[in-house]
Amino acid sequence: MKAMIVNAYGADAVFEPAEVATPEVRAGHVLVKIAASSVNTVDTMIRAMGKDLPLSPDTPAILGMDFAGTVEAVGDGVDGYGVGDEVYGCAGGLADLPGTLAEYICADSDLIAHKPKNLSMREAAALPLCGITAYEGLVRARVKAGQKVLVHGGTGGVGHIALQLAKHFGADVYATGGGDKQLALIRDMGATAIHYKDESVEEYVAAHTGGAGFDVVYDSVGGANMASSFEAAALNGHVASTVSLCELDLSTAHFKGLSLHVVFMLIPMLHDHKRSEHAEILRKLAQIVESGALKPLLDETSFSLDQAGDAHARFESRQSIGKVVVEN
Repeated sequence: MKAMIVNAYGADAVFEPAEVATPEVRAGHVLVKIAASSVNTVDTMIRAMGKDLPLSPDTPAILGMDFAGTVEAVGDGVDGYGVGDEVYGCAGGLADLPGTLAEYICADSDLIAHKPKNLSMREAAALPLCGITAYEGLVRARVKAGQKVLVHGGTGGVGHIALQLAKHFGADVYATGGGDKQLALIRDMGATAIHYKDESVEEYVAAHTGGAGFDVVYDSVGGANMASSFEAAALNGHVASTVSLCELDLSTAHFKGLSLHVVFMLIPMLHDHKRSEHAEILRKLAQIVESGALKPLLDETSFSLDQAGDAHARFESRQSIGKVVVEN
């Protein structure tokens, strides 16, 4: 099969086309012909940092985690899938799991689900990693109807999914953005838009919560922004973070009695730990999508498999809005 290979990691790492053996289906897995794959932050981090990240695969490596495609073979012990089924998932591209920038993947059936019927392959490929991450963070933060939820990074990969899921769960949702186009998209998705460059945390907390703070803050920006999340949260509130590789003063979190939920959705893939929970979340996400409550936001660009490097460059340019997708 054709694949895009990284032979050496680093800031200048490039993808090179190669012919590699098509994987054979094995027990507990399905062989999927990949129609599309999407780019995530962790994909670009692996390409640039390589073995400085303990989750990076050995080179030559096939990167890419998300995918949507069609089942071509079913391994022993797999129930619920047949040849021709359209599926989606996040199942490779790290450690010893070959990735999705290729024509085929042999995917653990516990890491996939049937593709939402009302999404294209391109749309479905944009959903798994960000969707699982957003869902897990909101569930762990015990989001419920009637709460006020703030999403930092409302048009980002995780953020735009968290926004829509919080709305689906019945919350009153607010989200930050940094430009007119982002703010318009946030409003289109049903949330109150906050221009974080024009309003201080104190100002928007006062305006939207009467100074009480938000019940749940989903921080998909992370790093230094987590201090803003602690400031924006209500007493005994919840903060979910996807980017917490940093040193922080937790004094505000302490005096407010906040619960901090760090979401690292790659744990089941890295450690073969409760993988079936990902399949269950993907099934729930498909139901929510099919109900009309969730739709992935895609960047306006299009890339082929041969253009995997261009897709990474687009993602890293910070000019993209929504998910960057590679189509086979």
